[in-house]
Amino acid sequence: LPSTRQIPDKKNQYKMGEWNHSLFSCFDNIKTCIITYFIPCYTEGKIAESVGESCIMHGLVWWIIPIANIYCPINIRGKVRESKGIDGSCIGDLFVFCFCGSCMLCQEANEMDCMGMARV
Repeated sequence: LPSTRQIPDKKNQYKMGEWNHSLFSCFDNIKTCIITYFIPCYTEGKIAESVGESCIMHGLVWWIIPIANIYCPINIRGKVRESKGIDGSCIGDLFVFCFCGSCMLCQEANEMDCMGMARV
C-alpha cells in the first residue's frame, strides 16, 4: 500500500511577515513624523528600547558619534525585523537608511508602537 502522506513544501513552510506600515507612510502618524524630523535621536532611542536595547545609549550615541549614527539605526532595524519576522538584509537596511532615513525611523516607530501613538 503506497503512502498517502504528503511532504510539506519547505519553500512555503515559513512565510515571513510584512511591515504593517509602508516605508513612505510617514504621515500615518503625524506626531511621530514631526518628532522624528526634528529629533531623530529620540525616535531611534525609543525604537531601541522597544527591542530591548538602551534608549539613552542609542539616542546619545546617535547624536555624539558620527559613524554610530549609521550603525545603530541599521542594527536596530534588523532587530525590529527579527522581532516581527520580517524578511530583509543589512545591505537593504543600509540603502533604506541612506536614502530615506527619516521615513525608516517613522516606519519602525509605527511598527513597534514605541512612541505610544501609532495608528494601524
